Amino acid sequence: MKIALVGIGKIAVDQHVPAIAESPDWDLAATASRQGRVEGVESHTDIADMLAARPDVPVVSICVPPVPRYAVAEAALKAGRHVMLEKPPGATLAEVHALQALAAERGLTLFATWHSRMALGVPEAKRWLADKAVRKVRITWREDVRKWHPGQDWIFKPGGMGVFDPGINALSILTEILPEPVHLISARLEFPRNRDTPIAAELQFSGNVSAEFDWRQEGPQTWNIDIETDAGPLSLRMGGNQLFIGGERMESAETIAGEYRALYARMADLVRGGRSDVDLAPMVHVADAMTLGRRVLTDPFEF
Repeated sequence: MKIALVGIGKIAVDQHVPAIAESPDWDLAATASRQGRVEGVESHTDIADMLAARPDVPVVSICVPPVPRYAVAEAALKAGRHVMLEKPPGATLAEVHALQALAAERGLTLFATWHSRMALGVPEAKRWLADKAVRKVRITWREDVRKWHPGQDWIFKPGGMGVFDPGINALSILTEILPEPVHLISARLEFPRNRDTPIAAELQFSGNVSAEFDWRQEGPQTWNIDIETDAGPLSLRMGGNQLFIGGERMESAETIAGEYRALYARMADLVRGGRSDVDLAPMVHVADAMTLGRRVLTDPFEF
């Protein structure tokens, strides 16, 4: 199937373009981006121009930042195209619900992706935990914003989510693998004095589940989930790509590339089956943190 990619930024270049190139399901036929290009692929600077020029492309994958994402997705759906959304699926829950209703009304596929759910160790972790009593969960998600979002000021503006941009990856795994749902009890959010979104967060959930997110870690990055159960410990490392049960390594990968290949395989299945997949559970936790969170000011941040 032909597919168009909208928003040719870092995540698109690093993950989406290679995943599409390696997929047996997709042919990257066009792009739309104000600045980015993909060599050898027809490019447009505006989504409306691309949709008008390429009525033969039935699917649009959207990688623009969260705030402008709704308008792009709405235009694609109104033009009769199936839509795949990079995470988070939007800037607000309400706008994603609106997109979901529009897709259903027009018989189109809408896929709100969570790439970390496709990490190598996540399916087996979910299977193993299904009949276990979970006693404690500790999430530690620390990385360097300058490495992953160099110079991207939008991430610290309203709707950019700040540290929840990576933190929501951990929450997407949590909501996928736990046998019982949890809800947020309290949160502490650190906001740089010159920014509108948090750079660090500490969250406490029901069920003895806690999370620490921090965007100021230099050197080796940390993406860990540690779980204590009645049958022993389970740990996920490397953002879910390394799984340990009882201290024994079960699955292992050093890259997240396979996550995006799996997303595009899933999108192909959804389109062929005439189905949608829109799970907003990770985004609900972020919205709750913004509601319940105690705001603490910290040092100004500059790229």
